[in-house]
Amino acid sequence: MEENLHAQEDSATTHATSLVKRLRMAIMTGELAPGSKLRLDALREKLGLTISRSPLREALSRLGAEGLVLIEDNRGYRVIPVSEANLQEIAKLRVHSESLALREAISKGDQAWLDGVCQAEAALREIKRSDQAVAGRQEAWENAHRDFHLKLLEGCDMPLLLNHCNTLHDLNDRYRRMFLAKNPFDRDVNGEHAAIVAATKERNADLACALLAQHIQRTTQNICRSLVAQNLQTPG
Repeated sequence: MEENLHAQEDSATTHATSLVKRLRMAIMTGELAPGSKLRLDALREKLGLTISRSPLREALSRLGAEGLVLIEDNRGYRVIPVSEANLQEIAKLRVHSESLALREAISKGDQAWLDGVCQAEAALREIKRSDQAVAGRQEAWENAHRDFHLKLLEGCDMPLLLNHCNTLHDLNDRYRRMFLAKNPFDRDVNGEHAAIVAATKERNADLACALLAQHIQRTTQNICRSLVAQNLQTPG
């Protein structure tokens, strides 16, 4: 009896996590557009969800805590709008948080961590830029890119900091995906990644953190220009 109860609880937890993941991805890829209303019945139909309103509300509340959903008093839910100010704030937080995590990782990380960083960078480099025109390959690049950046920080051995960095990366990814959907790579991103890895392998924390900050800031500047040029900012 107790085992069945635990199994049911585990199943419910897994289902809730899957639902949050599905909604998060829909927001990050633009399937649910920035600033759009999230009416529960319409949302279930759009995403093909066969669930009641209660778990959907819970999932949206979790995404609200992550900064991807705006919870409006007596007005329901809305995808967080996009704006230059919001992106700049995310970028500043990423620079501070990821620099701290990388510095700690360089200080504490072992050879296994370094090997993992090198493997993640190599896997990302293998996916050619031209392949991104194909949807499946684009998602493969996105996954490899995310894995590289998070692998770089894992050696810090600070779970709360890593969770914060992970959330900021999701918030930033939404903007970057919007940019890459309409713009080709305009710089040697692989070279930037390789330089960060080289400094990390040398245990040169000052250089590695400076290169990482420059990498984040370059992307932010490009996306901000694109937001303004295409008038993609949505009202708050």
